[in-house]
Amino acid sequence: MGFELSKKQLFIFDLDGTLVDAYRAIDKSLNFARLKLGYTCVSFEEVKKNIGNGDKNFVAVFFPKKDLNQALAIYRVHHKKSLKKYAKLRPCARMLLNKLKRKKKLVALATNRPSYYTNIVITSLGIKKYFDFVLCADEIKSLKPNPRILQIILEKFQIEKHEAVYSGDMKVDMETAKKAGVDGVFINGGSSSLSEVKAYKNKKIVGLLRNFFK
Repeated sequence: MGFELSKKQLFIFDLDGTLVDAYRAIDKSLNFARLKLGYTCVSFEEVKKNIGNGDKNFVAVFFPKKDLNQALAIYRVHHKKSLKKYAKLRPCARMLLNKLKRKKKLVALATNRPSYYTNIVITSLGIKKYFDFVLCADEIKSLKPNPRILQIILEKFQIEKHEAVYSGDMKVDMETAKKAGVDGVFINGGSSSLSEVKAYKNKKIVGLLRNFFK
């Protein structure tokens, strides 16, 4: 596409499915809540494809409204431990973050994952130090694809739209980038497939993080 990543000054990342693989942690917590409330387990694939819109919306997919509040509370308590046990970095994520900092680039995180759990993930995996700014949707009460999360980050660093790029693994991330007027990088292998994001023309596609700049 018509932009060069090496010329960008601000690199904004989604978290789950992009830099971090927390699918197993999410699956464990969701199915723990399901069993606790008398429901059968759902498949890993079903869990994976519904991630990305905040934990309340995610849990709501798998429970009737009458059980939602109780299910969410069970899920959240379990998830504190599950993240520490099962979340892991995607291959070469640390290498990429290191490279960006060596190049003296600004690095930010923009995620729909609630701030409390985001902090658990980035602290336990030792990547918090790489981010110049972390912004979670619950802190601004605005979920992606609302572009406000990216707009706030751009304003914070006084960076023009063409100087920034947003990387994510989902259709919602590409939609957020489009609405914010910034270029997007689709990280393949996460929650959305290539076919789901083919309509977003102004993007680059990265299969492996080690090939981010290739």
